[in-house]
Amino acid sequence: METKVLSAEKEAIGVAARILAEGGLVAFPTDTVYGVGAHALQPDAVERIYTAKIRPRDKAIPILLAKPDDLVLVAEGITETAWLLAERFWPGGLTLVLPKKANVPDVVSAGGPTVAVRVPDHPVPLALIAALGAPLAATSANLSGHPSPVTAQEVKAELGGRIELILDGGQCPGGIPSTVLDLSADPPTVLRAGAINVEEIKAALAEQRIEICYLPD
Repeated sequence: METKVLSAEKEAIGVAARILAEGGLVAFPTDTVYGVGAHALQPDAVERIYTAKIRPRDKAIPILLAKPDDLVLVAEGITETAWLLAERFWPGGLTLVLPKKANVPDVVSAGGPTVAVRVPDHPVPLALIAALGAPLAATSANLSGHPSPVTAQEVKAELGGRIELILDGGQCPGGIPSTVLDLSADPPTVLRAGAINVEEIKAALAEQRIEICYLPD
C-alpha cells in the first residue's frame, strides 16, 4: 500500500474524511502527538488500527470527539464529575474513561465495558471529525511500543505502507500523551500521567470533595 502525505489543509481534510468513511486509516496531528484514526463505529476499520500498529488486541483504542456535548454519543452513565472535568479541560490533553454505549464496537474497547474519550485541542482532528460526521477511534501513530511521533516524517517512518494517508500539520505542539483518568472506578483513578497535571485535576474536583488515586504499580 502506498501511503500518501498531504498538507493538512481544507481540501486534504475532505480527502481524508472520504478515506475514513470507506474504512481507511488516516494519521493526523493533535495537541499531544500524531494519531492514527479510523471511523469509530466501523469495527472492520478499527480492527485495521491494531493490524497497522501491531497493537495487542487487549489494548483499547480511545475515541476523539469534536465537542464535549458529543460525549453522549459514545458514553453512558455520565456523572456530574465527568461533565465538570470535560468543561474544565476540554478541548485538551485529558482522556476520561467512562461506561460505553452499546453502539460502540467491542473492538474499540478491547471487549471491555468502558471507553476512553477526549476532545483534542487542535484544528485538524476537529475538522476531520466534523467532515466525517462521526467520532474517530484514534491512538498514537507509531508501531506499538515505539516512541509517539510528533512529526509527519516520524509517522511515515513508522506506518508508511500500512495506512492510506498522513495529514502533515507540522510538529505537534505538545509532544506528551494525554493524562488518562478512569471515572468508572471508585475512587477515580489516574491510569497515565501526561499532558494535564494531576494536581490541576485534583484542584478541579476539590469542591466536590472527590479524591483521586493512582493505578497501583
